Amino acid sequence: MADMHRTGAQFRLTCGPQTAVVVELGGALRHYSVGERPVVDGFEADDPIEGGRGQLLMPWPNRIGDGRYRWQGREPQLPLNEVEHANAIHGLLRWTSWQPVEQTERRVVLATTLWPQPGYPFHLVARAEYALDRHGMTVTLTARNIGDTPAPYGVGQHPYLAVGPRTVDDMLLTVPARTWLRTDDRGLPVASEPVSGTPLDFSAPRPIGPLHLDTAFTDLRREADGRAVVRLAEPSGAYGTDLWLGEGADFVQVFTGDTLPGPHRRRSVAVEPMSCGPDAFRRDAARVGLEPGARHTLQWGLAPWPGE
Repeated sequence: MADMHRTGAQFRLTCGPQTAVVVELGGALRHYSVGERPVVDGFEADDPIEGGRGQLLMPWPNRIGDGRYRWQGREPQLPLNEVEHANAIHGLLRWTSWQPVEQTERRVVLATTLWPQPGYPFHLVARAEYALDRHGMTVTLTARNIGDTPAPYGVGQHPYLAVGPRTVDDMLLTVPARTWLRTDDRGLPVASEPVSGTPLDFSAPRPIGPLHLDTAFTDLRREADGRAVVRLAEPSGAYGTDLWLGEGADFVQVFTGDTLPGPHRRRSVAVEPMSCGPDAFRRDAARVGLEPGARHTLQWGLAPWPGE
């Protein structure tokens, strides 16, 4: 753990040529590289965190329209932090302190408490585990409802995959999804549609090109080990990164950064594992219920290739 910075304490992990840094502020993934090659497009220890970069999205990922939802006869009102579209976005734990509860050279576990508050009168404890092995990084996000009433809960994370000297347009993208969520101009879903026959069909690798993506995909095809793999590769196939979606990760958002400011625009591709889709508190209540005492787990990981 290094000296304090604008993003708090820095937790450095190493495994062979792999190096990762996780920060106290929001438990975010700040850095991950293999040797000199960046795997994620992160941020510096004293930089502001822009565009959700590497952040944990709890107790919901993505957007809740108007920040208002109905839950067991209540109608809580969340703060609107995507003001231009009148949405509540990416949860309540991005700007809180996450404290280490376990740490080794290759692994760190951070934890925090989400206290009952206006807009979210529920009580959760959350843990984020980052671990390196020779295959890459595994991230395990858990939450337990320690309150006495059911709570709505969803989770995601917001890593940006680095594209190296290439541009986003040149990179080959593979998304093993059968369905995408069509959204309105506020980023809220209005329909689920098959990807087949559309410009959003990335079931086989193809260049992103000029396509603007801020799109949730679901109905994922999984491999024999139960994982669904989103792949971002450079055109020659010499290197790339697989982001795999494991337990609890039933949706993935792909974002090409078109709305980010200045040098961040289309510099990398966010691939966001999520337990639920956008606006799930309002549209998919059966998916997001977490009973008192119950625990939810989402697991995902990064496998850069070629590896060691």
